[in-house]
Amino acid sequence: MAIDELAKKAAGGNESEIRYLSPLDIETQSTKKYCRFRKYGIKYVDYKDADFLLQFVNEQGKILPRRYTGTSLKYQRKVSRAIKRARHLALLPFVGDQLK
Repeated sequence: MAIDELAKKAAGGNESEIRYLSPLDIETQSTKKYCRFRKYGIKYVDYKDADFLLQFVNEQGKILPRRYTGTSLKYQRKVSRAIKRARHLALLPFVGDQLK
């Protein structure tokens, strides 16, 4: 059977639904990203809370970008400033081999 015939059979013979059943109809993003600060009402990012700031740092010690974490621009700036302050006070390492 050809793909068109399989699509017709799956659509129940309805010609208008065939285009929605193509095999290339792949969802690329399953979950919607959200800003956890806006969701939970966090107004201030504390630089002294190193465990919380570790969520925004990868294994090498680099700050994760917004496109990975889903953080809004306003809070991403606050997070990066808090991470840099925590690094300066030696609460977080600048470079970590096995940080997590």
